[in-house]
Amino acid sequence: MPLSMNKLQKLPLTLTSAALLCAGGLTVNTAVAETRGPDPTEAYVEAEGPYNVDTINVSSLALGFGGGTIHYPTNTTGQMGGIVVIPGYLSYESSIEWWGERLASHGFVVMTIDTNTIYDQPGSRRDQIDAALDYLVDRSDSSFSAISGMVDGDRLGAVGWSMGGGGTLQLASGDRLSAAIPLAPWNSSFNDFDDIETPTLIFACENDTVAPVGVHASPFYYDIPASTDKAFFEINNGNHFCANGDNANDAVLSKYGVSWMKLHIDQDARYGQFLCGPNHESQYRISEYRGTCPY
Repeated sequence: MPLSMNKLQKLPLTLTSAALLCAGGLTVNTAVAETRGPDPTEAYVEAEGPYNVDTINVSSLALGFGGGTIHYPTNTTGQMGGIVVIPGYLSYESSIEWWGERLASHGFVVMTIDTNTIYDQPGSRRDQIDAALDYLVDRSDSSFSAISGMVDGDRLGAVGWSMGGGGTLQLASGDRLSAAIPLAPWNSSFNDFDDIETPTLIFACENDTVAPVGVHASPFYYDIPASTDKAFFEINNGNHFCANGDNANDAVLSKYGVSWMKLHIDQDARYGQFLCGPNHESQYRISEYRGTCPY
């Protein structure tokens, strides 16, 4: 079977090909594995990570989005992946802030944001994620910032809830993101995502009446090409808030959310064991699983 571009980009250069490129004076963009942190165990990925987390408030006057909070690790060095987390319709940053602390504690620089208005539609939320990623990279490029030099602009991700999940999927249709995690996503149509090559994990909520799984999360998953790294975890008996975090599902959200970002943003193959192999549906909190393993 031919390899997709996603999978080709993950393959390391051989010594021979690297030598030929150097001899010809050519350069290529290749993903570099970032094995930050200890060897992970199941208990490790289900809990807060090893890094202390500090925060920076971002003004609501920020260009292109409604401000927010940057969460960043303080007891590690080097460049890290940058992630933006966006809320849903009629909701604020506080509804998804758990993701900021959790992902940052595992070695990412994360900004949880507010939107320009609580009524913004998925297309607007897509643009605001994009603007927030610009802000995160710009702050990293500034010598006057507390996160100076910390964000790798080539390793970016997004997490979005509800209409923010729709915006996340829309942005994943482009080539900016290394990974995407829509949470109970809502979008006005389901046939917009057949060009997504960004590795995408969808968390769905079994009893969601706001974005019913059969109308939103499930067709979104199937619309993403089979050649793309993708996964679908439906939370047992979950309502529309099931994947926001700071609830009974935290261990499941952390295990798969952290592992997805580590595998696809950091290219850290150590985390693949938690995504591929286990019988996910044997877990009480998972009512349905789909995926395109191996990644």
